[in-house]
Formats: sequence, structure tokens, C-alpha cells
Amino acid sequence: MNFRFFPASIPVLRATCLAFTFASLGSLFAADEPLTVEDPAARQGFPKYQYILAATPEELTPAQPVDAAAMTSWWRSQGDAGSRRYSALKQITKDNVSQLEVAWTYHSKDGADNIQATPIIVGRTLFAPTPGRALVAIDAVGGIERWRFQLEPVAQVALEDAVARRGLIYWPGDATHGPRLLFGGGNWIYALDPETGKPVAGFGQNGRTAIPTGATPTGAIYQHVYVTSGFSGDAYGYDLRTGEMLWRFHSIPKEGEFGAETWIGPTRAGANGWGGLSMDDGRGIAYVSFGAARPDMVGVARLGDNLYSNCVVAIDALTGKRRWHFQDVRHDIWDLDVCAPPNLVTITRDGKQVDAVTGMSKGGHLLLLDRLTGKPIFPFRLRLAPASKLPGERTALYQPDPELPEPISNPEFKLSDITNRTKEAHDFVQKIVERSTYGFFEPFTEGKPNLFIGSRGGAEWSGAAVDVPTGRLYLTSNRWVSKVTVFKNDEWPRDPKFPPSAGELHYQQHCAACHGPNREGQGMVPPLYAMKSRLKEEEVLALLKTGRGAMPPNLLLDDTQKTELLDYLYRRNQPPSRRSGGGGQGGERPVYTFDGYNFLVDHEGYPGINPPWGLLNCYDLNTGKILWRVPLGEHEELTKQGVPLTGSQSLGGATVTAGGLVFVAGTIDQRLRAFDADTGKELWSAKLPFAGTSAPAIYEVDGRQYIVITATGGGKVGGPKGDAYVAFALKQ
Repeated sequence: MNFRFFPASIPVLRATCLAFTFASLGSLFAADEPLTVEDPAARQGFPKYQYILAATPEELTPAQPVDAAAMTSWWRSQGDAGSRRYSALKQITKDNVSQLEVAWTYHSKDGADNIQATPIIVGRTLFAPTPGRALVAIDAVGGIERWRFQLEPVAQVALEDAVARRGLIYWPGDATHGPRLLFGGGNWIYALDPETGKPVAGFGQNGRTAIPTGATPTGAIYQHVYVTSGFSGDAYGYDLRTGEMLWRFHSIPKEGEFGAETWIGPTRAGANGWGGLSMDDGRGIAYVSFGAARPDMVGVARLGDNLYSNCVVAIDALTGKRRWHFQDVRHDIWDLDVCAPPNLVTITRDGKQVDAVTGMSKGGHLLLLDRLTGKPIFPFRLRLAPASKLPGERTALYQPDPELPEPISNPEFKLSDITNRTKEAHDFVQKIVERSTYGFFEPFTEGKPNLFIGSRGGAEWSGAAVDVPTGRLYLTSNRWVSKVTVFKNDEWPRDPKFPPSAGELHYQQHCAACHGPNREGQGMVPPLYAMKSRLKEEEVLALLKTGRGAMPPNLLLDDTQKTELLDYLYRRNQPPSRRSGGGGQGGERPVYTFDGYNFLVDHEGYPGINPPWGLLNCYDLNTGKILWRVPLGEHEELTKQGVPLTGSQSLGGATVTAGGLVFVAGTIDQRLRAFDADTGKELWSAKLPFAGTSAPAIYEVDGRQYIVITATGGGKVGGPKGDAYVAFALKQ
């Protein structure tokens, strides 16, 4: 890595070998004395900023032609291979969008659950998952079910068990193989005949093939290779025709692989690909988003920059070899995943059309990278970060502080952000802030809440849409403040020589699928260590009764069994502990845990930050500038009180059309909306039976254009859960 200086003596990093690694900027004292507290004085003398040089005009990748006018079908949940979610259909325009009406509504009638997949449409048939773990084919004109494929039951449904959890894809077949639908469920990838719904006999065993790390996102196709990523890590290439695994890319490098030296310590977890991927099907390159290292909030047993966590990685679709990677946050201890499918975009630089790819994070960063080299389109600024305050922890020396593209949101909470909705709300939140820590990539202080605009403070898994002709990017974002406390965990697992208690057996049957077999948490599900320091027993009992967010209520345990479960969680009447290797963090390092994915809210439960709390953003990627941003979503009870539109949480994602419209749902008010793509003005909205929970799909049958939305509610946004898909079209 070479350094040079701007005239203002600002250091610049020049990346070499088509790969960006920052071990030299990462954990400065990674292997030294793990029980000590990092010395902040050791960072004195380092410059405040460093820059990664932008690609020069000569280095930029010339654009390959994209026929935007041909984008009239919706054969992949993300619209096309490049995850653009763009439709060239333009029957519905700014002038007539107000005339939209419900064309049909479909109810699966097999339960109620939060579905996060956008359906796909092939010809006259729509394909979609249901709450009851089925995949259905629906007449795209009338909403009538044609066939249903029911997946086998599981003892307890975990996140990865949802059918086509974040999407599915259609392959038209080739000269010797028929068409098929591909999607994930549990630890399997399924291939179905789209005409009959029957498993494809020649694919794997009985129409399914194993994916070792679980399924979640929409895959992508290049020639005969189906590329996908795993719920708990890695990316894979499968032969579309046979289901044979062709290659596996390790998102946490194994010993001897590139990047292995960026993991120091016994814990190697996370860097999972649930955010999704895209495919340059002209060049055969897959672009995969990988999330944060695990465990969240605690990095003492995984020191270093932790490649390929928080990265966009370019992978050769035929071989699985890494072409390049670009890392956002280093040694992430805040859960700031690169969280959405990268978008393939074509932009104008120095009067020339060039091909680029995006990446976006919960930390509010929008990456814009050259498609062949991974070099940033604009200089990428890094800022000197604070030293850790926990014994054994070592934070990265520098963290991203980008200028262009303009940030989606600023992850740094400030005093001026405290809500002024009412005096009572302000005073309530201010008292919390006074006993908390906050600042630019502020590390955790044991026992004190840490405030940062992340986790649900920037982009989300739903990602963005691209207006192909203009290069504009439309993305939804949230502005909630995370409030997380880290503290020591002195709980150890039981000695395996002793049998489990009744409470542990209940836990393994009802809780372990989400919270982990040893209460360590996994994915977005928090750990359940040190419960006595976090929640009162009556609060746990209330959660078991009502559920919260993605956690369903437990209606199976009786009162005696609930008491036994609490005995286990609160470590009462348990077998003797094993005093080595506890807490899942290993070695002699301190063992910490955290109190869950909490947020700064006022006395009435509204965000403790000044609105807007949810946004629809429009970027001009040619300049990296935000053209407009408007509040997205409404708290109707506040509007009735005269409060200006605040926006709300949004977890659905936008879709853009050639008719000059942006369609988006995903908000707590259960509405699907249409915005003017040029100005951000809201032109139309309709109430849904349940909140929209994915990006809309756009299709046309018999000359009539439709917008269809998954409307199942629940999830992180909250509200009632349902089982609906709703299609809209112009009045006939």
C-alpha cells in the first residue's frame, strides 16, 4: 500500500493488487496483552484523515450497453440480475396514478407472518411464498391460486427456514433442461417446475440441494451457474442443471487464504451474506454484500479488521475466486452491516459512460465502486477513531467518514439531535443521554448505554432501486438511535457431565433456534446472558405471552414450564458450571455480553431523535449528491395532533418506473405510496390490509400494467401480521 500527500498534507492510500486490505490501519495492538485497556495516547500523532484514492479516468470501466426499454418483466425478486428494481413499463404515469385501484387481493389462508420477499411474475403467473412455508403460483390477472408446493414441517421455525425469505428467481432453461424456480428454505435450495409446482427431478436429490450455511437471499444466474449466499456466511456457486455445488467462497477466510490474518483470536463468526447479491451477467461477476462480524458489540475474541465482514466482494461466477473487495467499517462492534444487494449502475464521469456498483450500510454509508477494480468513484475518506475503553478490546485505528456520495445518514449521535417533539419527551430523553456515551464510532464503556445512529439508522436489507436511463438511485432509510449497553458476563455453561435442567430442555425446544444453543444470540437475535442485570422476570413473562418484533408469543408452555424456563435463564437451580471456555468468547480474554438491540425512545415510545424518522432519498450518482429526500411514512395519531409529517420506520424498499414514479411501502401506517421520481412529491397512496413488507413488483398482462405488493405486516416495523398480496392497476 503506497502513501502520498495532498497539498494540505492529508495522507492518501493507494490500493494495489486490485484488493483493498487495511490490516495496517486496523487493530493497532491486536495481539498484545488482551486483558489491558487500550492506551488512547498511542493514537496521537496520526493524521485525523486518510483517503483512499478514487479511480482515475483511465482506470474507470467503460460501460457495456444496457437496454433499459427491454426491462418490462420481473423474473427475479430484485427485478433483474443487477438488482435495479426498474421497470420500463409506463402505462401508469404521474398524470393517471391517482386512478389506481385494487385489481385483486390474494390471501394464502395458511397463517400470518412477516414475509420479506418480492414476488416474481413470469407470463401470466405470479410466484410467491406464504406464511405457512409454502410457495404458490397465482394467476397474475385474477389473483387465483393455481398450485401450491408445501415444504416439510420443522420442529421450530428459525429465520432461515422461511420459504424464499428474501426472494426467488426464475430460470428459463436451456436446450436440454426445462425452466425452473429457485429459492431457499432452511438448509436447502429448491428447484420447482413453474408449470406444475413439482420438484425438478434432476436437481440435487428430489429437487433440492444442500446449502451448508442456510438460505436467505435471492440468488443470481450466470450461464449455468446459480450464485447465492448463506444465512450464516459464505457464498456458493451451484450448477443450475444438476444442483451440484461448484464452488464455495469463505466469507471468513480459512488459514492460508487471503485475509485470514485479519482475524485474531478464537472467535470467527458473522460476515454472513443475508444482505444479498447481484450479477453482472455480461461479465460473469457476482457482487455480494457481507454483514458484520459476530458477536455484535463485542470484539475481544476476534481482533483485527475481520475481512470480509462489512464488505462488498466481487466474485468470479464460474470459479468462485475473489476479484476484489471493499470494506466499509473495520472491526465492527456496532452491527453496521453492509446490508443490501449491490446495485449495478451506469453513470457519467468526465463525459464518458462508466459501469459501477453500489454498496450501502446500516451505518449510513453509500459506496460507489468501479465494477471491475473495486476502486471508489470518489475519494473515500477515513477518520481517526477513538481507542477502546473495554479491557481486551482493540478498535480499528480509522473508520469511514465519507464525503461523496453524500452519506445516507450520519452515524454519530449529537446533543442537538435530542427530540423536541414535546418538552416532556425532550427532558425524558435528555436524562438518558446524560448517562450515556456517544460520538464518532464511540466504543463501548462497560455498564453505560452507548448511542449511535446505526442498526436501524441508515440503509436496510431492502436496498435501493435504479432509474436506469438517468443513473438516479432511490433508497429508503431510517433514523433511529441505537442504545446498547455492554457488560461483563460471568455466566458459564453447565458441566456436560451433568444432565440439563427442565428449564434448559424448554429453552432448547422453544428458544435455541433463534437465540442459539448456548444463549449466545445469532444474527439479529440478541444473546440471553446475564438476564438478571437486564430484564425483570415479569417483563420476560410478558414477552413470552405477547411476543415482540420478530419474536412470536409462546402459547405452548404452561405456568410451571415458564417458571422452569426462567430458572434456567436466571441461572437458578442449575447443574454445576464448567469454568473454562465460557460465554462463547474463549481463551483468557474478558467475556462480555450486551442487553439487546434497543433504541433511544421517549416516554411515549417515539424515537428520541428529531424527525424525520424515515426517509425516501434520491441520489444523482453522477455527482454523488442527494437530489431530494422526503419523509416516508406517517404516525397518524401525531398528524392528528398537528405534528408535521415525521416519517416512520420503513423496511420495504422502493421500485422505480419509466412512468416517472417511485412506488414504496414498508411503513407502519400500512400504505403503498407513489412519488414523483423527479421531485419527491407524493402523488398517491392506498391503505393495505397489512403493512407492505417488501419492494413492489411491476408487470404487464394483456396490455394492463400492475403493481403488486407483499402485505403481511409484522417484523421490525410491527403491527398486525397477515397473509396478503395486493395488486393495483388503472381503472378499466
